[in-house]
Amino acid sequence: MEKVYVSMSGDIIHHGHLNIINEARKLGDVIIGLHTDEVISEYWRNPIMKYKERLEVVKNIKGVTEVVPQSTLDQVPNLIKIKPKYILHGDDWKEGIQRNLRERVIEVIKEWNGKLVEVKYTEGVSITKLEEALMGIGTTPQVRMKKLKELIYSKKIVRIMEAHNGLTGLIVEKTKIEKNGKIKEFDGMWVSSLCDSTSKGKPDIELVDLTSRLNTINDILDVTTKPIILDGDTGGKIEHFIYTVKTLERLGVSAIIIEDKVGLKKNSLFGTDVQQTQDTIENFCNKIKAGREARVTRDFMIIARIESLISKSGMKDAINRAKAYINSGADGIMIHSKETDGNEIIEFCKKYKEFNKRVPLIVVPTSYNFMTEEELSNLGVNVVIYANHLIRSAYPAMLNTAKSILENDRCKEASENCMPIKEILTLIPGGM
Repeated sequence: MEKVYVSMSGDIIHHGHLNIINEARKLGDVIIGLHTDEVISEYWRNPIMKYKERLEVVKNIKGVTEVVPQSTLDQVPNLIKIKPKYILHGDDWKEGIQRNLRERVIEVIKEWNGKLVEVKYTEGVSITKLEEALMGIGTTPQVRMKKLKELIYSKKIVRIMEAHNGLTGLIVEKTKIEKNGKIKEFDGMWVSSLCDSTSKGKPDIELVDLTSRLNTINDILDVTTKPIILDGDTGGKIEHFIYTVKTLERLGVSAIIIEDKVGLKKNSLFGTDVQQTQDTIENFCNKIKAGREARVTRDFMIIARIESLISKSGMKDAINRAKAYINSGADGIMIHSKETDGNEIIEFCKKYKEFNKRVPLIVVPTSYNFMTEEELSNLGVNVVIYANHLIRSAYPAMLNTAKSILENDRCKEASENCMPIKEILTLIPGGM
């Protein structure tokens, strides 16, 4: 029997996949190149099922002879090893993001006179619509909560965007672009105390209490499925922090980031322009330990945010604190800097790589915004948080609209810069 190769993710199996496999069976022994979790995460999204789960499903489909891992979106490495007589694929890849992959397959199989067989795309099948249907069903707190840790350990870098209400949560959930043959999207949401306070017209000094912030979180949970990281400011008193951890874990929030400061909270980007006091290493370590003991599962992450570079305590202090917080059980380290040249971050990352014991590293490149995700990843960064960009971009747009109406005594000119209400209704589930 001839070897027949079919590449697939197998994450959402539908009759279109079965149709291709049935056509492949007619030509010989069917070998499935099953995308690894890393491949799916890089070009699409975090897989619903892990590789081992998908493997069990696919290998039991009638007609499948063998399943091998495909560790790149490109089939060519596997094709060179297996040298199948036939390669089957749907004809939908002639255009769009997979066109270059198709051309590579056609070129390489000439070496052994292989043949590409393209099966007519199955009408009525849309992965996008299937995904939307799954999102409409929703998720459970347990499933959502563990997603962040799964992403961190399966993706090169995890991309988080701030959300401060249900609408911005939907923007983070649904915004996607096509670039370099991959679908790019945000992996989760950052619920910032700054943005939450600002959206309520209040100062960012921990004035908005936990109950109010939980209302914001619930608004976002109601309409999204992606993981949430909460900006927990200082975490408050240790006795209070314990209950915060229990509450967030119960809701399905994936992580809380707490900063090693005490006293009235002031935004870190003010630096030494305002009075800010760092907590002692011992006390902050005790807070981390108390939070760990309070949680029920290991899926909920407690991330320690180091303010040494902000307070001008120096790089040595930042490094010492990172080691101490890791030894106390922190699930991640966030290093913060307000310097615009990025040199502090680069130096810290290089020193962090030398640690014998490391946990995921998180950065917020608001000040050093020229640095790309690839550059940060190469430095060893695991998570990048875009901490306040949706609210910062919304404010000038709303201000300009308000001024335009006052200037022109009507809303015609302002309407030119407004999204049609139908598009907003389409974004909201059940809006149409």
